[in-house]
Amino acid sequence: MTSSVEIPLWLAVLTGVLGLIGLLDRIIGPSLRWFFRKRVNRAIDRLNARLDLKIQPFKLTKRKVLIERLIYDPDVMTAVEVHAAEEDVPREVAVEKVERYARETVPSFSAFAYFGLGMRLSRWVSQALYRVRIGVYDDEKLSAIDPEAAVVFVMNHRSNIDYLLVTYLASRRASLSYAVGEWANVWGLRQVIRAMGAYFIRRKSRNPLYRKVVARYIKMAVEGGVTQAVFPEGGLTRDGALQPAKLGIISYMCEGFEAGVSRDIVFIPVGLNYDRVIEDRILLETIAREKQPRFNAGPLSAIKFVLRLIWMKITGRLYRFGYACVSFGTPLSLSKYAGRGAPDVEALGAELMRRVGDVVPVLPVSLVATVLLEAKGALSPLALKAAVADLIKALEAGGAHLHIPRKDDDYGVEVGLRMLRMRGIMIEGEKGLSANPDERCVLEYYANSIAHLRHRS
Repeated sequence: MTSSVEIPLWLAVLTGVLGLIGLLDRIIGPSLRWFFRKRVNRAIDRLNARLDLKIQPFKLTKRKVLIERLIYDPDVMTAVEVHAAEEDVPREVAVEKVERYARETVPSFSAFAYFGLGMRLSRWVSQALYRVRIGVYDDEKLSAIDPEAAVVFVMNHRSNIDYLLVTYLASRRASLSYAVGEWANVWGLRQVIRAMGAYFIRRKSRNPLYRKVVARYIKMAVEGGVTQAVFPEGGLTRDGALQPAKLGIISYMCEGFEAGVSRDIVFIPVGLNYDRVIEDRILLETIAREKQPRFNAGPLSAIKFVLRLIWMKITGRLYRFGYACVSFGTPLSLSKYAGRGAPDVEALGAELMRRVGDVVPVLPVSLVATVLLEAKGALSPLALKAAVADLIKALEAGGAHLHIPRKDDDYGVEVGLRMLRMRGIMIEGEKGLSANPDERCVLEYYANSIAHLRHRS
């Protein structure tokens, strides 16, 4: 009982170090955590002082706590019982699935990641690729939004750059929580996106248990006043035209809504347009193959893309892809829209997409593309400018919002022609300017971005 035991010196040292760390953690750890938590809270208070839409306590709640709340939500527990009965599996198995779904869905928002890394990166990439402009912006109406309402930015979806562009432009007003598809749910990128406050969804999943978990998280976020951003079209437009709304996320937000009782939801329509969409040819190819677009870009591809931009910037070979413009429409309060009854989600989706369509900006490439497509033959530069001028008048008469660089129609035509000429989409012959027959589908893609506005003019 009193015999000695020999252990290596390194093991003794390691044991002592670990013991010391444990002791310090018990004695000093709480004080350190309190110190850093206090500094974080002060930083968030400073952020909220300059944000129009404050960071709500729900968004700052620890991820572990939110996961527990979601797992044991009464509606989720009811879905667990139904799933266990239908699939003839033990209740514990169903609960394990719910826990896996909850961990996959719930974000872990970091104010530093969003306003430090995320905002700077989104601003740099947006400005490196495009000449970024804000179109329609009614500051008076946007500032009049009830600060206690849950605000939802509703946007058309033209490019994966949409996330960065709107994050950059909205960062002075709010921090946005996006729903992100499976394409970004890969190691490395997953952690960054969660820290930015985004949550993952499996868009094609028809599993009732999974859908209930996602629905309850979205509803919890709305009830907690989290500012969100959604793409009702459900994915990138493949032909360039505005798509009808898919009502999944909007229906989750509106579930159980009662005007005067529930927290109000205010939808802000956002219209985006680009002189060049980076993925345009990829999207058009998927139409021919009758397949959904797949972007197999992991974190390594994203890093390579950013490094390539930096190198091109340094060497002076980086040419921006024309203009990118974002417009903000008139907010829609769900309490006022629904009145005393439950909201008609289908009618609400149609109304939101109509409002989004109203503020989609008209840019130089979309104007020139429309004229070239409708021309019966080659046009002289003078005839092209005259046709664009007529189109501008018709669109303005219909209430469309145009971004013409320098407010000079002739210069706007030159910008559009330059972008199309650089890509070989437009050709110049002896008879004048005309569309390249091999690139007609690309012209149609950009003309489609304003087709809905032409129908209203």
